[in-house]
Amino acid sequence: MIHYDFIIIGSGQAGTPLAFNLAKKGKVAIIEKGQLGGTCVNNGCIPTKTYVASARKMWDISHGEEFGIDISQPAKANMQKIKQRKEAIIGEDRSGIEKGFLENENITLYRGEAHFASNYEIVVNGETLTSKNIFINVGSRPRVPDEYKHIPYFTNENLLKTTDLPEHLIIIGGSFIGVEFAQIFRRFGSKVTIVARGSRLIAVEDEDVSHEVAEILKSEKVDIIFNADDIQATENENGSITVVSNKEKTVSVTGSHVLLAIGMPNTDTLQLQNTDIQLNKRGFIEVDDYCQTDVAGIFAMGDCNGKGAFTHTSYHDYQVVESFLSGVKSRKISDRIITYSLFTDPPLGRVGMTKRQAIEKGYKVLLAHRPMDSINRAKVKGETKGFMQAIIDADTKLFLGACILGVGGDEIISALTNLMYAKQPYTVLRDAVHIHPTVSELLPTTLEDLKPLN
Repeated sequence: MIHYDFIIIGSGQAGTPLAFNLAKKGKVAIIEKGQLGGTCVNNGCIPTKTYVASARKMWDISHGEEFGIDISQPAKANMQKIKQRKEAIIGEDRSGIEKGFLENENITLYRGEAHFASNYEIVVNGETLTSKNIFINVGSRPRVPDEYKHIPYFTNENLLKTTDLPEHLIIIGGSFIGVEFAQIFRRFGSKVTIVARGSRLIAVEDEDVSHEVAEILKSEKVDIIFNADDIQATENENGSITVVSNKEKTVSVTGSHVLLAIGMPNTDTLQLQNTDIQLNKRGFIEVDDYCQTDVAGIFAMGDCNGKGAFTHTSYHDYQVVESFLSGVKSRKISDRIITYSLFTDPPLGRVGMTKRQAIEKGYKVLLAHRPMDSINRAKVKGETKGFMQAIIDADTKLFLGACILGVGGDEIISALTNLMYAKQPYTVLRDAVHIHPTVSELLPTTLEDLKPLN
């Protein structure tokens, strides 16, 4: 039995910086069963956005003539080179993390799967490690429902490893992963069909956002099947896959490959039944406002605590825990304003509440709305799909939320995020002077025309 001052399970966006921070205070064991860097580096943000960038180049080339550029030959996606570029980028990140661990005399890296033997005992590779300070950062992984286990399938993990371009990719799931991959592979040259169980894509968003995202995909010839239920998938003799839905009427689609765009937390391998740590019904670890579980000294950060499924929320969990351990306790999960992006092209940037959430919470709402096709910078870039809108509390004049679905939306949304954290009224942005010609310069103009929503 080996004692450490601190044990960290997982080297994701919370576990890695925490390891380096805690190594200044004592001996740290960090355990990783997969690739260093966690989901973001290996299967999530970085590799998928690398593919988004390649897909964007395909779009630029295919639309060259609209900008006065003569293209003599059609472009073709070279999946081998796209994969190589992705591997080079994430390989550099992984190497940097490993080098940092190995060169730090207070950090011991264990390669293997960890599970709890008791509250403060961790078993990895047959060795038992103990500590009164344990930090879980195990992330999430693709979920494979029983109805698909009998057919060949892709997940977001192995799809990023293929060098063969699917002829027709059927995507099960209409949320972030499914929508991003749909546009990527359609631009690479695959036929793509999304099979969504609900009545719209990105169900956490307002209906107008979901509708516009669907229209953007449809404009690029992505097919979408809504309200799919009782889904059955069958592998045919020629290797193709047929997916059938039977909810309202039978809908059948046959493709060459299936992508399961569904996720789940990586908590089932931890053997938490040997501890007093509690899980909720969805398999997420229950934590308080400081990421602490029901067992004192044991914390859960990142995807596995269900408090945010994004890299930036995972890193903020690290900051919350670091603040707690220092005794300052200046950061809390409940202080966090939800913000995220959907990295389609054009992207969606979201902060705070949706319109539906604001109304359900009883706010008197003022709405500012402007379509992207009325913004000159969007016109000259040839990217006029989408809109920007802000949700204002009529009583306090503070932002309740905002979304920018359009060119630059993933970057511009940060300006509104900062204002919300500063608790400044919308008039601060309305009266500011912005650079011309930009997309963000229309935010002040948009805020001059507020209309009651309810």
